[in-house]
Amino acid sequence: MAKRFKAAVIGGSGYGGAELIRRLLMHPDVELVRVASVDYIGEPLANAHPHLEGRTNLVFEGLSPAEAAQGMDVVLLGLPHKVSAQKVPEIMATGARIVDLSGDFRLRDPATYKRYYGADHPAVGLLDGTFVYGLPELNRAQIQQAKYVASPGCFATTIELGLLPLAKAGLLSGMVETVGITGSSGAGVVPTATTHHPVRAGNLRTYKPLDHQHIPEITQTLLTAGAKDLQLSFVPVSAPLPRGIFATSFVHVDEKVSPDDIKRIFAEYYANEPFVRVPKKRLPEVVAVAGSNYVEVACQPGAVENGRRVVACFSAIDNLIKGGAGQGIQSMNLMLGLDERLTLEDPGSWP
Repeated sequence: MAKRFKAAVIGGSGYGGAELIRRLLMHPDVELVRVASVDYIGEPLANAHPHLEGRTNLVFEGLSPAEAAQGMDVVLLGLPHKVSAQKVPEIMATGARIVDLSGDFRLRDPATYKRYYGADHPAVGLLDGTFVYGLPELNRAQIQQAKYVASPGCFATTIELGLLPLAKAGLLSGMVETVGITGSSGAGVVPTATTHHPVRAGNLRTYKPLDHQHIPEITQTLLTAGAKDLQLSFVPVSAPLPRGIFATSFVHVDEKVSPDDIKRIFAEYYANEPFVRVPKKRLPEVVAVAGSNYVEVACQPGAVENGRRVVACFSAIDNLIKGGAGQGIQSMNLMLGLDERLTLEDPGSWP
């Protein structure tokens, strides 16, 4: 029986591409028709992704983006930042829907893009709202109507979901200080001097402290959601685990906001979200969400000082799934009018 929709993945040889392909091969309503890449051309997908051995006869194809998108209902882009924006116009001309996993269409201000991505934006005219920011917990209705979606970054997803209920309640303002710890798969397939296993295993190190490219993305999103005068100080830390991100954010709310208020705000905001869990008897942890599209969030209210209560907000995700390909599939499902949970409900493994 023929599936209802056809999809292509462009940039499918990396870790994010592997997760996109895996989920699409399982999809009951979307057929993965082709995978384009500049690597492994003509070779079976399993040559880059061993877990797909015997699962598909598809091969990596050396196609132009327009060729790869021809006749497709949706195209999922796993291309690098700055490359994606160069290719998007020719894909748009084919009429296909687009889910872009790069950072090229998340920011609205071209000057901010240049500041954090180190180059002028290749398609400034598309920063006018053409792409919807693909965070379903904030923009579900817009994603359902969208033709083009910019999927959020991994750190951004983690931190935003840990703070979003406070922003929507009008309680998030002023300085937010965050430390985010990330697994090695977020650095990509090709090892570098600081991501290679011998220097990553058994090690913790920070990088881009207070200057990470997800800072303006997070700030923009939370301000849109209702935060006021927000300033984010963010320090990312690389950790010796393959998958996962754990973020701790320190915020200050009015002393009149009680611990019970905070608990209620989070419980109510996420009550009907299919992929957000607020654990009742423990705090979020990476191993509980690794390998899945789920996110865990919780807040721990603390002491009051000078009329403000300190609150520590915790959030954990799998960087490749909810922080990448899985969230992209979730948005794709919404765009196509499908159940957003399709292929994403598996809970991962434990431990």
